[in-house]
Amino acid sequence: MSIAEKFEELYGSAPEGVWAAPGRVNLIGEHTDYNDGFVMPFALPHTTVAAVSRRTDGVLRLHSADVEDGVVELRVDEIAPRSDTGWTAYPAGVVWALREAGHAVTGADIHLASTVPTGAGLSSSAALEVVTALALDELYELGIERPQLARLCQRAENMYVGAPTGIMDQTASACCEDGHALFLDTRDLAQQQIPFDLAAEGMRLLVVDTRVKHAHSDGEYGKRRAGCEKGAALLGVTALRDVAYDELDAALERLGDEEEVRRLVRHIVTENHRVERVVSLLKAGDTRAIGPVLNEGHASLRDDFRISCAELDLVVDTALSAGALGARMTGGGFGGSAIVLVEAVDAETVTKAVEEAFAAAGYTAPRVFTAIPSAGARRLS
Repeated sequence: MSIAEKFEELYGSAPEGVWAAPGRVNLIGEHTDYNDGFVMPFALPHTTVAAVSRRTDGVLRLHSADVEDGVVELRVDEIAPRSDTGWTAYPAGVVWALREAGHAVTGADIHLASTVPTGAGLSSSAALEVVTALALDELYELGIERPQLARLCQRAENMYVGAPTGIMDQTASACCEDGHALFLDTRDLAQQQIPFDLAAEGMRLLVVDTRVKHAHSDGEYGKRRAGCEKGAALLGVTALRDVAYDELDAALERLGDEEEVRRLVRHIVTENHRVERVVSLLKAGDTRAIGPVLNEGHASLRDDFRISCAELDLVVDTALSAGALGARMTGGGFGGSAIVLVEAVDAETVTKAVEEAFAAAGYTAPRVFTAIPSAGARRLS
């Protein structure tokens, strides 16, 4: 049964349209987005798809093919931040954010289905938000530009859901282009689409989902963000983005014995520099040279930001030992996924080595797939 047919079965009439929004992999630039820094995600072929129709009676009805909840019915004038801790908080939060911004959204029937792995650090929540926002934007003819649409989705996640995420995930889902990575300045949302066609160069980027679950709304993510804000305040800057790479040593010295803050600052400043290095290498056509930069990024996330875990470290160490060009954890941390850059001819060998290492360690078997830079959110029908 198609998503449109399921919608009609649920709600009694055909949807006005069907939309899709992708998950994302972040190539480089982790935890820099809420520090006004640089990131470089690309969209995955895995998407959340929504069949949607408008309503004029103030009712929001939500259904997910992936959750055994039945149809959840809410009133748009009653939804409020932190009122929902389930999956419906994401689409309901988007409706709340649109209405808070002055857009006259008077209700909707929405049926959703997703192929984006949840809890894998691949932005399943952003895909859910963006597909909802894009559908309502087009149906209600709101005329919202994609960067602003991403901002509204981020507001939904920050204020309604209560997860202190940055702007990267929503912007990637809304704005990425097929065959490209998105070089994004999260301060002003300036974008560059950087060609990223690994297959043409005989390489692959593997995503290894460790199947260790994490949630951004848990306390550790918030602690890192608060620590970064403390570092910026101590250094007298608006955000850690404003600490230049060549001024890092002096900045760390000024932080004195604030060891935890020093580690966070060091990661953010060096990670911004790594994004710029990867952009330069890709523009120069030296794609294989980004491998060591990925390795550096993982070491920084593991040792300075301290958000890796045993499973992620095992992926990285095993992949590099098996001949990978580079590897690092990706996403918010404390589980989720790692990315592994390999020569195409080595992909099977590296995958097998990681699977065997997980089995030997007694871990749940990881899910491994090739990440293909894909299109951002769009209307399907």
